[in-house]
Amino acid sequence: MACEEASGFLVSVAIFYPLPCVNTSLKPQANDIDSSCLCYHGENCPRTRSMTTALPESLDAQRRSLQTEAGGDVAYYVDAGVQGRPLLLIHSINAAPTAREVAPLFDHYRSRRPVYALELPGFGFSERRQTNYTPALYADTILEFCREVIGEPLDVLALSTSAEFLARAALAEPARFNSLVLVSPTGMGSREPPSGAASDRLRKLFSIPLLSDGLYRGLTTRASIRYFLDMSFEGDVPVELVDQAWATARQPGAQYAPFCFLSMSLFTSGAADSLYQPLTVPTLVLYDRDPNINFDRLDELVAQNRCIFEQRIPPTRGLPHWEQPTGTFQALERFWVPAGREKRA
Repeated sequence: MACEEASGFLVSVAIFYPLPCVNTSLKPQANDIDSSCLCYHGENCPRTRSMTTALPESLDAQRRSLQTEAGGDVAYYVDAGVQGRPLLLIHSINAAPTAREVAPLFDHYRSRRPVYALELPGFGFSERRQTNYTPALYADTILEFCREVIGEPLDVLALSTSAEFLARAALAEPARFNSLVLVSPTGMGSREPPSGAASDRLRKLFSIPLLSDGLYRGLTTRASIRYFLDMSFEGDVPVELVDQAWATARQPGAQYAPFCFLSMSLFTSGAADSLYQPLTVPTLVLYDRDPNINFDRLDELVAQNRCIFEQRIPPTRGLPHWEQPTGTFQALERFWVPAGREKRA
């Protein structure tokens, strides 16, 4: 979910604006227990307290944690049972992301090479502290993870807005990365995020406790989750993605990082020029018709920077590894073989 989709979330504010607890006009749908109580009282409301649910594992793999200076306690999944160059997978940023977003990639490569899937601060099983989440915080967390857990050059794949964090990390310490794969990355269009002043105003609005708790629940009903996920799929949305997003949105502190996203403060102004154009690490961009992101500067970046390659994976809308896994795996394998990049060396 990108800058344009975040705007869609803000439109939803008017739709899901929380009413006092006496509101009983909303009838819950099946398995949608939160839709009947969009109230101001947050955790103090008896019905709200019953909404916290157990969080299933994001992946069927061993989960570990790392205490980081930048992002606190961060969770990650690992399967390092085979030899090879490590691969790190990073989920997108939206209202309720987890490592489940990269499950097809993790499952495909776990028998071929060491694979790690990081859950960024504020999401999944990672610490959800009430703090100012920033692009620098996420980039620093990625670097610290690469240093402390991996310890050797690796391939990294990141989805959507997390691609900006990965690029920022690669600019700071390029020697830590063998290659980057950016799946439907933000920051490659001509449209810029709102100014710092506008972002600050939104962040202050979302910090109001009486507003934020009820608003976040409204934005993460099953119906709302399906609506936004449907934008990223040509076909049916996998039920497992809806279920995991719904569960992770019902954890204590779940709203803190998403509201930084919704305030637009996680997007970097001028990302094409400041983050992508200077990259010195071989970088592959996988994309197609993402309805929330445009790539009108991608051709320019490919022409200007010989380290950047692009591959369209049709027909997809931002998550090609879910809908076109074979084409995605083939594009990755061609890119990861050094001979596949010699044509632009």
